[in-house]
This record gives sequence, C-alpha cells and structure tokens, in this order.
Amino acid sequence: MPKTTLRKVPEVTIAFWVAKLLTTAWGEATSDWLVAVINPYVAVGLGALAFGISLWMQFSARKYKPWAYWTAAAMVAVFGTMAADGLHVQFGVSYIVSSTVFAFALAIILVAWLKSEGTLSIHTVTGGRREVFYWLTIMATFALGTATGDLTATTFGFGYLSSGLLYIGAILVPAVGYWFFGLNEVVAFWTAYVITRPLGASFADWMGKSSGLRWGDGPVSILLFVPLVIVVVYMTFDHREIRHEETYRVQ
Repeated sequence: MPKTTLRKVPEVTIAFWVAKLLTTAWGEATSDWLVAVINPYVAVGLGALAFGISLWMQFSARKYKPWAYWTAAAMVAVFGTMAADGLHVQFGVSYIVSSTVFAFALAIILVAWLKSEGTLSIHTVTGGRREVFYWLTIMATFALGTATGDLTATTFGFGYLSSGLLYIGAILVPAVGYWFFGLNEVVAFWTAYVITRPLGASFADWMGKSSGLRWGDGPVSILLFVPLVIVVVYMTFDHREIRHEETYRVQ
C-alpha cells in the first residue's frame, strides 16, 4: 500500500544548483581560512563538531527545512575539505590515490544504497536508511570532488582558473545528456553533483590564493557567505520549496 510521508531534501531547481556551488566554494575558502588563522588541529576539531551538530539538526527535522539542510551541506563542505586536505598534508597521500579511493568509496555507497532501497532517486529520501545513504553519498562526493579539484589544479599543473574552466565544461556533459539525449535522471544528477565540488572549490581558490586574484581566503569566505544566505532565504519562501510542507505518496 502506498503511504504518505514528508521528503527531507530540496527540489532540484536552478536555486538548488546555485546554492550547491556557493556551499562548495564557501566551504573551500572557509576551511583554508580557519586552518590558517588558528591551530589546524583545533580548526579540524571545530569543523567536526559543527559538522556533527548540523547533521543532527538535519536528521532531527521531520521534514525538509532549507536552513537545516543547507547548514548541513555547508558544514560537509568545510569539514570535507579539512578531511581531504588532511590526508594529503598530514599523511602525504597523493591526490591521485585519494581521488581513486574516494571514487571507490562513492561507488560502494551507491551500490549499497541501490541494493538496499531499490532506487537512488533523491525524490524518495524521506528519512531513515535512505537519508543515511543520501548523506553518506554527499560526504563521498565532497571528498572526491575536493581531491579531484586539487589533482587537476596542482598535480596536473592546470592551476585553479583552468581547472575551474575545465569543470564548467565537465558539468555541461550530464546537463546536455539529460536535456537532449535522454540520459537517466539519477545518473545525470549525481554526476553533476560530484562535479560541482571541484568547480566551486577551484574558483574559490582562484579568488583567494596568491596564484590567482589574491583576495585572501577570509574575504572570499565572507564574499560567498552573503549570496549563499540570500539564496537559502529565497528557497525558504519559494513556492516550489513550500510544497515540501505537503505530503506526497511513495511506495
């Protein structure tokens, strides 16, 4: 028998993708800034604490709440950057190795999710195991995207701006495939979702680092935070998001 329930994730709209890019860019700049201005171990500890609290708020919510969801997404961006960078800086793990490991981790999570729930569609994320799988996937995509972005920018020597332009081209592939060639919706979504991470992070680093515009990570973090808040406020009152207040039927 179908039952009614409440979804825990946002509608996939233009505002969603704008917010996703802003969280990835903001998370990159904020993580690098915190690690630079305070003790790195303290910064990672604070990042982990904020990450845990934000996920608790998201999982505790009975239905999708824009502020809770995007706070969690932003904290995943910050802590995910710290974790991925820590593997390279503290443990000497190359970006090629970390990118490969995170890619396998993402594949394993997606296969486990599909076998457990029979679908990878975000339209069925209503809490419980599906929400756990969803956020595990989010964390894996952020880690993979962070490592991949650093791989192209530093190991391959493309630099941050060229890497950002590369990922603009890359993200058009699933978009064009979905719009014009019938690419599966789930495949298109998760492919684009992974690419948004190195795309946003590359431009954040380009704006903040000495090899780019040299604005500094702190100013870039503040600069990105303002439009991020504006977009989340907009989504809070957008009629497409308000539909989450209503119940819908799932199998």
